[in-house]
Amino acid sequence: MSDFASRLIGWQRRHGRHGLPWQGADAYGIWISEIMLQQTQVATVIPYYRRFLATFPNVAVLARASEDDVLALWSGLGYYARGRNLHRAAQQILAQHRGQFPRDYDAILVLPGIGRSTAAAVCALAFHERRAILDGNVKRVLARHRGIAGWPGNPKVEMQLWQQAEVLLPETDVAIYTQALMDMGATVCTRHRTDCTHCPVREDCVALAENRVNELPGSRPRKPLPEKHATFLLLLDNNELLLEKRPGSGIWGGLWCPPQLEDDSAGVSDYAARNGIDLDLCDLSELAVMTHSFTHFKLHITPLLLRLGRKPQRIEQPGRVWLALDDIDAAAIPAPVRSLLPQIKNAR
Repeated sequence: MSDFASRLIGWQRRHGRHGLPWQGADAYGIWISEIMLQQTQVATVIPYYRRFLATFPNVAVLARASEDDVLALWSGLGYYARGRNLHRAAQQILAQHRGQFPRDYDAILVLPGIGRSTAAAVCALAFHERRAILDGNVKRVLARHRGIAGWPGNPKVEMQLWQQAEVLLPETDVAIYTQALMDMGATVCTRHRTDCTHCPVREDCVALAENRVNELPGSRPRKPLPEKHATFLLLLDNNELLLEKRPGSGIWGGLWCPPQLEDDSAGVSDYAARNGIDLDLCDLSELAVMTHSFTHFKLHITPLLLRLGRKPQRIEQPGRVWLALDDIDAAAIPAPVRSLLPQIKNAR
């Protein structure tokens, strides 16, 4: 075993995290946690993970659930393609593996939403296989310790990091070592405010020796985020709001949202004309503009509250639903819609 690995394993046993709800779980539970932890902090994931496992305790239950039920529990966690891929993967496991989570790395790797590092993490943590992982925390630890410059998202830099991840992998105690790498990145070798004095591998850390801890790993090349504008039509009949199911692909895919006008030149009359409906409009008011940031752009949303005298004819069809305001919070809705609910209730 390499000295690097043995120091990390010893540190994890004494100082690592041991109370996370997915530690000691089966492959299914570890898989759910690994998907949720992509792009999301542990503290945010824990309550979602517990609710998800309580509702969908195994592959078969998840596979047989509706997409709406899955996304309702995912609502607020963001990156909703992860939830849709979990559902699709569970259906694939039920169909092809009789509901048993596969043990084979290649079989795991072909499941929707799973890449090389996630498949390796399941194999290492659940089955104790000798597999290297390379999530965001591990990239940071290895980049600093080995002195690998550049943005980890660059293919050449990522290749160097994978090479080191493979070289440093121990022959035994792989699950403990894997957990140690993740714990180090999350608690000691963090993005900001690193705690180098308590690092078990500080003696031969290149970044520490060369005073480059704050430089490594390199940052993503910065580009100004494009800004887009949209209008939410909050069609309110008494205490019920009209929601439309978003297409499966794109932002908020598969979630329920108010009708949305993407084009600044479009208006309420354009929406009504396109859908062949007659709006009995009693009052229209504009709520506070809100901004939601995605990975690749910012979206400025103008919410228009339209109080109706009656429900329009021909508006109820598949993909549309009227929901009471008190019931919407339990539906599969994105975070911006959830944050609008207090404004809507106060403006009634």
